[in-house]
Amino acid sequence: MTNSLVLVLNSGSSSLKFALIDAATGDACLTGLGECFGLPEAVISWKYDGQKSEEAISAPDNHHQHAINRIVTLVESLGMTDKLVAVGHRVVHGGEKFTSTVQIDDSVLAEIENLADLAPLHNPAGAKGIRAAMDAFPALPQFAVFDTAFHQTMPPKAFTGGIANELYTEYGIRRYGFHGTSHYFVSREAAKVVNKPVEEANFISVHLGNGASVCAVRNGESVDTSMGFTPLAGLMMGTRSGDLDPGIIEFLLKKGWTSEQVFDTLNKKSGFLGVSGLTSDARGILEAMENGHEGAKLAFEVFTYRVAKYIGSYMVALGSLDGIIFTGGIGENSLPIRREILSYLKVFGFIEDEAGNEAARFGAAGVVATSAMMDAVAMVIPTNEEWVIAQQSVALLK
Repeated sequence: MTNSLVLVLNSGSSSLKFALIDAATGDACLTGLGECFGLPEAVISWKYDGQKSEEAISAPDNHHQHAINRIVTLVESLGMTDKLVAVGHRVVHGGEKFTSTVQIDDSVLAEIENLADLAPLHNPAGAKGIRAAMDAFPALPQFAVFDTAFHQTMPPKAFTGGIANELYTEYGIRRYGFHGTSHYFVSREAAKVVNKPVEEANFISVHLGNGASVCAVRNGESVDTSMGFTPLAGLMMGTRSGDLDPGIIEFLLKKGWTSEQVFDTLNKKSGFLGVSGLTSDARGILEAMENGHEGAKLAFEVFTYRVAKYIGSYMVALGSLDGIIFTGGIGENSLPIRREILSYLKVFGFIEDEAGNEAARFGAAGVVATSAMMDAVAMVIPTNEEWVIAQQSVALLK
């Protein structure tokens, strides 16, 4: 183990994911999760050396601080304190101000909090985690890595909405995109597969999980992505609707729905869950579909069709293609979903490598289809956002 350990923190409104990452290798020697913050059943769990442990969080309030204090004592008990060189934070929204990783000081933290209007569920929680970590590790430099930063290379034609310009100039309403750290990482790994410098390669990165997005990566830079002003746009997801006619919102409001009801439905009761009427989990959808559940079958068809449509549309953004990348929990592990998406891409010459597709699961990378027409491959690349956060933190240290 080298002296390049970074504590990576991902603070949610009611949770805190953490990992100790070796920035040189990407190995995680410790991983954990604090969850159910704000509730009596709040707990923190962790895995070290193959052993899992869990304990209740007994503090009456400020569960983020309690969880981070417990991480401090855990790191100390494992004898890793002296090996820590930095703390890296995943921050969901950096707006237009943050285009790359930055070292956190009071002004950066204030700006993260100022961006709360753009990510009201995420940025305040991220700031809370940062403050707790700064209190716990006052001697360590702390860095913010933004989900939106990778997409700041999008041209205006990609990020501008077809709306009155003052909505952008006054309120910052535009396409921002998310999952940027994941799209960044897998595009770099995919360049190795096609044996090209990433600065000369074009990819369509398809991050499929409970949240899902597609990104067009040209010469190593994001030029378009499916999520928008918020993570609600783009693909249908586990509980999010994805793209829909905005007139539906006005229609429901006229029917007596409150705005809270509308957006709760679009964010938490749509997607796989809403269409199937059953579950938000892709594994449950596939199992139910095999048992003849019509709602599950429809959810599967809507999801795979929309993913394939986005992939097809991003051929326009790239002009030429070196590869399609499947990543994320569903993208890496769901053979039936990848197979169905690939079946739509036959129009671009993609022929499934059945053996390769069946082998690429449970964290295994590999080529799953090829296209002689496009001179391109489709591949599975497991994502590793924590490693990116660790690497970029250490890079700024130097």
